[in-house]
Amino acid sequence: MADLQRWKVTEPYLHLHCGLGEAPYYEESSQTLRFVDIVKEKLHTVNLKEGPASHKIIDLESAISTTAHIEGTEDELIVGAKLGYAYYKRSSGKLEYIKKVWDDRDGSGKNERMRCNDGAVDRAGRYWVGTMNDPKVKAPTDEGVLFRLDPDMTLHRMIENVTIPNGIGWSADDKKMFFVDSPTRNIFIFDFDLETGSISNRMVFFHYNDDDEGVPDGFAMDVEGNLWTAICGSGKVLKISPEGKIVGVIEMPTRMISCPAFAGEDLFVTSAEEEEPDQYPDSVEYGGSLFRVHVGVTGLPLHRFRRL
Repeated sequence: MADLQRWKVTEPYLHLHCGLGEAPYYEESSQTLRFVDIVKEKLHTVNLKEGPASHKIIDLESAISTTAHIEGTEDELIVGAKLGYAYYKRSSGKLEYIKKVWDDRDGSGKNERMRCNDGAVDRAGRYWVGTMNDPKVKAPTDEGVLFRLDPDMTLHRMIENVTIPNGIGWSADDKKMFFVDSPTRNIFIFDFDLETGSISNRMVFFHYNDDDEGVPDGFAMDVEGNLWTAICGSGKVLKISPEGKIVGVIEMPTRMISCPAFAGEDLFVTSAEEEEPDQYPDSVEYGGSLFRVHVGVTGLPLHRFRRL
């Protein structure tokens, strides 16, 4: 562990009080970072060239948990919302569902007790979104599903019996897919077929020590093949090598770290409010803030949904 890289963040880039900050996404063309507050139903934006003074908060019609761009448009985003996939029009703030994920086979009540969580678009333009129990309604159980929406709007159930689906990403050569189900403390790895979108041969890529605080949450991948994963409940982001070894640690000034995203060689990291303020009073002040740390490497490019 002598060669372990270390960073320490002592203050936020944006001092906020998000209930659950998530889904940071850097728009390179506008140099703008956006992220959501799932609990308080807000969309945050900040122009990184102009700095923190450019921060804006937009009220949403409904909770959004993940966002992605669509080929051919800058105004519309595709998002994961309460009931499934939707278009979000930035100019009007309107949310329009295009594919609700639950149907008759799921029985009654799933629209109420479930919501979307993390998501990502693969190189072929398919949008993968995980679903989980909505904590406002029910404590998480294993009735979540990882869905895949194809450009022709067909919906596929790729992994069932997940509890809190989080980070999703692919290797630079598109031969592997990575996926987090947080309570398992695992980052799973699959063989991935880019042409068909199929996954197979599930294995554990990285297991977070059972004796350590926190669980893996969202992650971002860099151009060298490392995964930078937030460990929610620990106040850390871990840099994990392509071999599944911890090679770096970023220490944060609050415990409930949720998801990182690259903007150039900087890593921006969202967080949530402290869940146990009496036990961890030092974590309260910056809980729900946005953090920035220079890590000296860039992230893999993000892909757009290919709407046919």
